[in-house]
Amino acid sequence: MSEAPIGVFDSGMGGLTVLKALLRRLPGEDFVYLGDTARLPYGTKSPETVARYALQAAEALEAYRVKCLVIACNTASSVGLPIIQERIESVPVVGVIEPGARAACEASSSGHIAVIATEGTVRGGAYQQAILRLRPGARVTALPAPLFVSLAEEGLHTGSIAGAVARHYLRPIFGATDSAESRPDTLVLGCTHFLMLAASIRRAAGRGVRIVDSAATTAEAVEQGLSNAGLLRAGATGSFSGVPKSARKSSCTGGTVRFLATDGIERFARIGGGFLGRAITPGEVELIDL
Repeated sequence: MSEAPIGVFDSGMGGLTVLKALLRRLPGEDFVYLGDTARLPYGTKSPETVARYALQAAEALEAYRVKCLVIACNTASSVGLPIIQERIESVPVVGVIEPGARAACEASSSGHIAVIATEGTVRGGAYQQAILRLRPGARVTALPAPLFVSLAEEGLHTGSIAGAVARHYLRPIFGATDSAESRPDTLVLGCTHFLMLAASIRRAAGRGVRIVDSAATTAEAVEQGLSNAGLLRAGATGSFSGVPKSARKSSCTGGTVRFLATDGIERFARIGGGFLGRAITPGEVELIDL
């Protein structure tokens, strides 16, 4: 079972930032990544629809005999994690919200934490609940920032447009008229797409604000979970300096990545490379139907 791949899914390309962190932390493991590009975005859909889509994606990855499932989508994690854990009991299932909330609680000195996410994640209150469960005295300010998703997917994550949108969303939270004591000291990027805009978001938030993204913290949680379950591949951990081309094979220790998409293979490859940090060719992406 330790030789089996790790399954990762998202509504589209944002979850590739989580895959990138997983590859960095576990370069010897094999991965199967599924982007449900035919039905993105999840953030504007009803909780019932998102839960159904998430379960279908999880079941599709289960068919690849994965040893762990990673829900690399905050919206899907917020509503789909419980039902997936209930239906798929044979492997560990890890969402991105709990690791992100834990990291935010540890990073914040004041206990005032801001969360920016999709409409669905903010409306569902998953981050607010997770943070308050871990740190009952915390003050949580949550705000939807849906345009960040479009900017990331269109490659407009830097420059004047990204900067203007970041200031538009963050001014109500980190406005210059507020005293430093009243502002949050920690900001959670509650959508995997938002990591692409981290530089613009950091400038808009201002100095002294700790930025927390769920990608690296989720990778840590996956490694710990696999280790606890005795499912880590021997020699799989270590630093990651880039995934080789084609099959992305890392010597004899594994390290393959298989890409699946439900629509738009060419667009997935073109845009996904920016999220993953290396080129993806259309020939690497397999079209599947959920």
